[in-house]
Amino acid sequence: MSAHSNAAPVIIKRKKIVGGGGHHGGAWKVAYADFVTAMMAFFLLMWLLNATTEQQRKGISDYFSPSVPINRISGGGDGAFGGDSVFSEDTLVQNGTGASQRLATSNRQANGENVAIEKGSLSAGAQVEAEAFAAIEDMLRGGSGESLVADETLRHIVTRLTDEGLVIEIFDLPQAQLFEVDGVVATPLLKDLTALLASAANLVVNDVALAGHTRAQPITLARNPVWDLSSSRANQFRQMLEAEGLSAKRMRRITGHADRTSAVLDPMDLRNNRLEMILLRSDPTLN
Repeated sequence: MSAHSNAAPVIIKRKKIVGGGGHHGGAWKVAYADFVTAMMAFFLLMWLLNATTEQQRKGISDYFSPSVPINRISGGGDGAFGGDSVFSEDTLVQNGTGASQRLATSNRQANGENVAIEKGSLSAGAQVEAEAFAAIEDMLRGGSGESLVADETLRHIVTRLTDEGLVIEIFDLPQAQLFEVDGVVATPLLKDLTALLASAANLVVNDVALAGHTRAQPITLARNPVWDLSSSRANQFRQMLEAEGLSAKRMRRITGHADRTSAVLDPMDLRNNRLEMILLRSDPTLN
């Protein structure tokens, strides 16, 4: 008999290790933590919206995404374009210099409809000028209830505030045109509008710039008259304004743009026949 016959047998017990916390694993804990975090952020947002004022919400928004320009050439953005968009004519320009095109187009930004200047950043004279421009806009839109012209006449007027100043645009409509067809003879409608605009312009002392625009011709002509026509109409407009009492010394420039800057997509649309009177800003830093 062997000397080790009485030794206890060696038993090897092998355990099967199952990782991941059992059948379900531990992924649900991460998902649950994300869900709780998202709910906390949501309720915090709801509380902030309810407990803060409009000014405070704007301040919070500016803290995370600055919208107040640091200077004239910085929009405060931290992206590759510094706050600009590659489609700057279709979106708000963020570089603090206004639209990229000097002349008005049918695009919202190039027309300057979103010029926003904080009251606190304006001088006393600029604030008075801004209030005067607002009063003129209100009068020309018939919002003040003091306009002596009919609504049929007011529908020919569009105003917008730009970096250059207050732009007052009058334009043709079907069966109601400013000039005789393809000519420079003013219609009674234009005479009424000129009298209204002259009285509105005399509410301020700002210099004035005039511009004429025409629609494109339906066919190609050997001598396209649109340049001469737009310039002649702008000059005729100047003479009519001066006859209504607007000082000739306030006239800074008169330009004809032909059919180069359409107000609507169709370049031959009657709406493109229009005149513009710009009440220029007196503060050169805002031009």
